[in-house]
Amino acid sequence: MYDDVLIPTDGSDTISETLAHGLPIAANNDATVHTLYVVDSRVTAAAGEDTSTDLERTLEDEGRAAVAAVEERATAEGLETVSEVRQGTPAKTILEYADEQGIDLIVIGTRGKSPREKVTSLGSVSERVVDNASIPVFVVRNAGNE
Repeated sequence: MYDDVLIPTDGSDTISETLAHGLPIAANNDATVHTLYVVDSRVTAAAGEDTSTDLERTLEDEGRAAVAAVEERATAEGLETVSEVRQGTPAKTILEYADEQGIDLIVIGTRGKSPREKVTSLGSVSERVVDNASIPVFVVRNAGNE
């Protein structure tokens, strides 16, 4: 049913719970696990010219570490993996990647923000992915919360 499963990561603790759900789905379908970290171009643009290059480099390093952690867990489960770090707007870039790579399922975590938190952060990435995806999205709600 699923040949390619995308598990995006932002490097936060939510990924552990997300992987606990996503990796078994991939394993049960003998699927390739794709992991993607998006360096938010809005953050680097807001930093200004003097610091944007250093910030961009730092975020790309964090991204490589984040996808490496996902890749390590998936490989330990015997799954084939593909990892990538891209720049862009997170939700849009996740959906573009899914389309380009022929992804069958997106497994994404969310911290379950309150309505007030959603307003102050302009909504969540997972919510935007769900609202705009043309493929199934498995949302791991409250990932990372105890």
